Amino acid sequence: MIRATALLAAISFAVTPAQAQDQGAIRVLLTPELETTLASPMLGRVRNVNVSLGSSFDEGKVLLDFYCDEQAARERIARAEVAGARENYEAKLRLQGLQSAGEVEVAIAAAAVDRARGELQLARVQKAQCTVSAPFAGRAVKVHVKPHQGVNAGQPLVEIVSRGPFKLRLNVPSKWLAWLKPGTPFEVSIDETGKSYPASVTAINARVDAASQSVELEGTIAERAGELLAGMSGTARFKPPQ
Repeated sequence: MIRATALLAAISFAVTPAQAQDQGAIRVLLTPELETTLASPMLGRVRNVNVSLGSSFDEGKVLLDFYCDEQAARERIARAEVAGARENYEAKLRLQGLQSAGEVEVAIAAAAVDRARGELQLARVQKAQCTVSAPFAGRAVKVHVKPHQGVNAGQPLVEIVSRGPFKLRLNVPSKWLAWLKPGTPFEVSIDETGKSYPASVTAINARVDAASQSVELEGTIAERAGELLAGMSGTARFKPPQ
């Protein structure tokens, strides 16, 4: 979000608000609906990296995984401890029925089962961290690691963006608020494709920039165009009411 804001600020006034008011044209930036940097959930060593620069993936796909023999062993130990604790608890129950075990012994055995189950759950959570899956369908914009590389917890792994639809970010003269509202249609011409697309306003910032007398908008392109990529820019043209 910070990166998109900085880019928007850099291009927003290639056409100034005053010029745009005369020409009805505003510079616009395409940003993804969702974007994030996936960080390492653990200290470990990368085994496989299943994405590359620009590659596309579906939600839930495993983007990379770690060497996790230790975590797998911990899970097996935890399962064995649960089984042993359960057997001990059931034995204490049988002994209690024969009046050979008291309530305290049974309660301690039951607590041991709960503790073992908690350890098993923790082991499964740690093992689940051995794979990093895509939180949404998208594309990779930067891969920070390679197979067999050691990483620290919190270290960036892969930067990803959603496949679409894209948001349009632009600043317009604040005087346009007299007639501008969510749903207002406009046309956007993208420099990189040389094409024009129908679009509409989806959101208007709650604050006007007093220095530039402008307000930030978000919009969306009506049609899903496969040639569009995040970071493209162009010109939005509005038709103010006469």
